[in-house]
Amino acid sequence: MSAMEINAFCYFIAALILARAVVSLALDAMNRSYANSHAGAVPDGMEGFVDDETYARSIRYTLVHSRFSSLEMIYESAVLAFFLFSGVLPYMYRGLDALIGQSVAAQAMILVVIGQILDIPDWLTDWWSTFHIEEKFGFNKSTHKLWATDKLKGILLGVLLMYPLFCLVLVLVRVPFWWFWAFVCMFLFQLMLMVLYPMFIMPLFNKFTPLPEGELRERLMSLAQRTGFHARTILVMDGSRRSGHSNAFFSGIGKTRRVVLFDTLVEQLEPEELEGVLAHEIGHYKLGHIPKILVVAGAMTLAAFALIGWLAQSPWFVSAFGFSYDPQRLAPVLLLFSMLAGLAGFWFTPVNAMFSRKHEYQADAFARKAMLNDPEPLIRALRKLHAKNLGN
Repeated sequence: MSAMEINAFCYFIAALILARAVVSLALDAMNRSYANSHAGAVPDGMEGFVDDETYARSIRYTLVHSRFSSLEMIYESAVLAFFLFSGVLPYMYRGLDALIGQSVAAQAMILVVIGQILDIPDWLTDWWSTFHIEEKFGFNKSTHKLWATDKLKGILLGVLLMYPLFCLVLVLVRVPFWWFWAFVCMFLFQLMLMVLYPMFIMPLFNKFTPLPEGELRERLMSLAQRTGFHARTILVMDGSRRSGHSNAFFSGIGKTRRVVLFDTLVEQLEPEELEGVLAHEIGHYKLGHIPKILVVAGAMTLAAFALIGWLAQSPWFVSAFGFSYDPQRLAPVLLLFSMLAGLAGFWFTPVNAMFSRKHEYQADAFARKAMLNDPEPLIRALRKLHAKNLGN
């Protein structure tokens, strides 16, 4: 590829960054306009479970989050453009390469280190969202110490989990059709993480206690048996330690499967309503949504590694961003691809939302049947959660 064509490719990437920002800002503006046009009174269908004061707060919460989302998009786009086009990325790589070395272990460490550096700009927006926006509306329960501790734990986990994986992928480069075997390793790693995450990783951030004996536990265990969902246990997570928002989910696969309820959710809902929420979550499992998501994710991961394999043999790709081409060095290709993947993935957001919405409706329908065709408990639960979380 000629120098002119490489420059054209860089202009295309820059245009893609700009287009994503423009579309995102336009969507945020449309949402704010819609929220403002309906801010005068509680809309039809919402009376009786959202009062005027709560609805007004939900409008303010929506508008503040939307404005912040717009600023965040501008900030993220500027940071991405800076790292891609300023030359700082290859400069960091060359510096670490000279300092650490060129072995597989060294190259994997370079990927981990630069990956952590690229995450630093996101800390600012996360901190502002937590201690200004969420704090302003009474949701934040975290402290600066806890926030910093979470970040430190995240860094250590990232190193411990990603470093051996990067080492393995970089070793596989020497094998024919390495990108396929790299995909297999990545997919198996994701499955392994589904097992290990609830058992070893989640407890590093939150405290989990078994749901005590009583009406709620009896209801939920009876529902699990009735729907054929054999959970190992039902746990309550101290979500209130960090946020006033509430949620419920199940994690793990096979014998490691467990139902998790936020303590805020247990406080906000009646036992019958919690039963409806759990029935919804069980619906995702019984309707096969998790395997379907895994299949789609696996197909996308395979396509991604196939593309990486092609780009690894394309000198123009790394050269466009200031790296020296070396067919034996995959680290720059992996680094650049990871940064550009999110840029491309943005345009598939409507498709993802379409399937997500379909799955949510199906889970609601399953919950209605599981509750003996009585939709009222789930309806009340969703309305309460809507009001408590200032949904709009």
